[in-house]
Amino acid sequence: MGLLVSIDNGGTLTDVCATDGVSTIHAKTLTTPHDLTECFVKCLEALAEKVDGEADLPKLVGAIDYIRYSTTQGTNAIVQRKGPRIGLLTDDDSLVSETMNAAPSLFEAFVGDRIRVLSGAAAGDASAELVTAVSKLVSAGASRIVLAFSGAEAAAREKAAKRALYRAFPRHLLGAVPLLFSTELTRIGTREQRVWTAVVNAFLHPAMETFLYNAENRLREHRARKPLLIFRNDGNSTRVAKTVAIKTYSSGPQGGVVGGEVLLKHYGIPFAASIDIGGTTTDIAMFENASVGVAQSGRIEGAPVSIPLAAIESIGAGGGSIIRAEGGKILVGPESVGSAPGPACFARGGTKATMTDAFLALGILDPASYFGGRMPLDRGRAERAIMTEVGEPLGLGLAEAAEAMADAYHGKIAAEIAPWAKANPGATLLAFGGAGPMSACGVAEKAGLSTVLIPKFAAVFSAYGIAFSDIEHSYMAELAPGRDDAVDVAKADLVEQARRGMLAEGFDLAECNLDYAVLTKNGAGYTRAKLNGRHDGENTESWLELRVTKPIEKIALGAPAAEEKREAKPVGIRKGTSDLPLYRLEDLAPGDFAAGPCLVEEAFFTTHVRAGWRFAVSGNGDLLLRK
Repeated sequence: MGLLVSIDNGGTLTDVCATDGVSTIHAKTLTTPHDLTECFVKCLEALAEKVDGEADLPKLVGAIDYIRYSTTQGTNAIVQRKGPRIGLLTDDDSLVSETMNAAPSLFEAFVGDRIRVLSGAAAGDASAELVTAVSKLVSAGASRIVLAFSGAEAAAREKAAKRALYRAFPRHLLGAVPLLFSTELTRIGTREQRVWTAVVNAFLHPAMETFLYNAENRLREHRARKPLLIFRNDGNSTRVAKTVAIKTYSSGPQGGVVGGEVLLKHYGIPFAASIDIGGTTTDIAMFENASVGVAQSGRIEGAPVSIPLAAIESIGAGGGSIIRAEGGKILVGPESVGSAPGPACFARGGTKATMTDAFLALGILDPASYFGGRMPLDRGRAERAIMTEVGEPLGLGLAEAAEAMADAYHGKIAAEIAPWAKANPGATLLAFGGAGPMSACGVAEKAGLSTVLIPKFAAVFSAYGIAFSDIEHSYMAELAPGRDDAVDVAKADLVEQARRGMLAEGFDLAECNLDYAVLTKNGAGYTRAKLNGRHDGENTESWLELRVTKPIEKIALGAPAAEEKREAKPVGIRKGTSDLPLYRLEDLAPGDFAAGPCLVEEAFFTTHVRAGWRFAVSGNGDLLLRK
């Protein structure tokens, strides 16, 4: 078995995790938003240094079986509204109104007034009206055009319009504007879900296509044996050429969900709340029966789409969130200093106080060992920012101000969890992300939870979770109503599509698992149920779905037991507003334990074990904290 590599590209840092089936290693590098290919390559170079002691990229790439990759590029593009201007061409005024009213601000940012409504006669016809409508959208500034027709014959009429428009605007001509036909992307769900799915996909596609193909080309330059795989928001992966842009939205947080489900099942923990704390946001998910709920018809910033999305909520509280005093109160975020200029302690020109500055002032972070010792922190700048933004306005000393910042920060995150925790008092808090372990006990206390699980790969946990994905394609065929052989006919078509699709991935269908389900239309979108051998939707619009999966090797897990066997010995004392015993995670063995207050540190994260808490190391190398 060669190396299995997974990479999660975040807004501030890019993480990599790799396994050879025996051992697992990880690394980080700063994200380069001006050119994501640069940090993709630097991440692989950092991995090469850990594997071979030198940044020999060709050697590393030659040893890799698969690279699975996720990126926040799509999510950030939507949040920042940075992308192409979309034109919408339809045949129904009410469809425009429904789409616009579902998510007004997003519609204004993506489409605005670049809308044309055809008469019924023009839709799907090679008339001058159809061609003129496209020309006017282009003149209005549209760089991509979505065609979305209404009614039972929408697919047929969009197909006819496609033929007409490609005769009038051949795709080989320079300056041709890409056309996207909504029913080619999806035919399930409500009509506004179909339109929004097409609009969001059109918005995300250009940037994702450019970057991901650039990354894949860099791998080819180094003679990669297999194509780059893209981790999707449904928890599995496909090659770039087989990935739909909208499926990359929120794929990074989904990696954390997949990793969380794996670990919780491994430990037999049915109920947990997870906090994935990064530089800008905290992503929160609730696990019941060790799984996160999935909406079959998800929402993207309020816009209804016809793709499943896991129930992950994001709040503006992260290590780089700006914290300040206003009106006698401490406010946390949602604004963030990002990676540039970063927190004041980064000494890159930032002057705003952040939680990273507070943790440094409290002595929880070490200025010399931060980011594996590659990014020394400036305590003086952090203290000045804290006093200017919080201490002086509230009349507090440095230690009091830093503690007050931590209290407000933990309170903001815990407020999102507390109602669920109250209903599930025996639940566990799963804390990860570069900043998650520092805040785990503080958030758990305020949320009313007394058990915390911190993975040994907490700092790269989304990348770790990606490593548990398989290669998967899905196909759908409409079930003809009233036909006894509807399922058999659809199955034959889907199996042939799956055979060709997996052949393009380099696999025979016999190597794959096949899973069928029936999707039935309802007022809110559609429901999904396992195929029971017959078709019950004779009078309802239904589809047969086939998911074909090629399993890939996974990271091996150690024993889940975490009994307290040996009291651990600290390697030193970290001085701050109070002195805290320091333990190094790599020096601890399964069964080692100690009582707080103390710190347990790894190269890329620090766990703050508060007073009244104890930690123990599991057979898998994870930390279990109990109060």
